Amino acid sequence: MMKRTAPRSTLRKIIKKHKPQLRLAANADLLVHLNFLLFLHRLAEEARTNAFESKSKIIKPEHAIAAAKLRTINNF
Repeated sequence: MMKRTAPRSTLRKIIKKHKPQLRLAANADLLVHLNFLLFLHRLAEEARTNAFESKSKIIKPEHAIAAAKLRTINNF
């Protein structure tokens, strides 16, 4: 069974609000949603690695924040 995704119309409205000059292809909102899911998955993996390295069995907010900062630095 497939999990429910974000409502497509809502996602398209959000994209249009931030970038009104863009013309979106029919499936552009799905690609944005998939990209978001991949980002969250990578962030969770890196936060889990940070927790493991600090010998913690629980992923704490500081592990996720450190992972987000690492993702930002590596992307630019």
